[in-house]
Amino acid sequence: MLARTLLAATVLLMLAHPAMAQEPLATYKSLSPELALDLARAALGDCRTRGYQVAVAVVDRFGGTQVILRDRFAGAHTVSTASGKAWTAATFRTSTTELNAVSQPGMMQAGIRNLPGTVIIGGGLIVEAGGSLVGAVGVSGAPGGDADEACARAGIDAIRDKLEF
Repeated sequence: MLARTLLAATVLLMLAHPAMAQEPLATYKSLSPELALDLARAALGDCRTRGYQVAVAVVDRFGGTQVILRDRFAGAHTVSTASGKAWTAATFRTSTTELNAVSQPGMMQAGIRNLPGTVIIGGGLIVEAGGSLVGAVGVSGAPGGDADEACARAGIDAIRDKLEF
């Protein structure tokens, strides 16, 4: 009888423990439209100084588009490619260059290349502030993913001081 009472009391305590309850609302950081635009402009400007005509996309932490800029001579395909890179980086929470490395044919994660909307080419980077993911940027149109990524990184570096909010 004592064992049953102790067991029942333990179960009740476990059910009532606040650690098991989930908060009804979540709080998160996000980029303002102005900061997203500053990031896109800085990345586009860096590519221009290197002589590249590109498109730049900035998405929020969930992959929703905030900004798209396309230089006047960038190919029409660069808009969807930049958007796809930014979306892929945000939703997988890593750079598209890293995803490219871990998803080569024959590797365990090769299947992610076939998921709708993923663009696994260098040029997509996550944007973090205070250890939290706040968005991602994708660049397309430079001669190679490494050059796209360099412009994306320059865009992030240009707003770094504004990210700690």
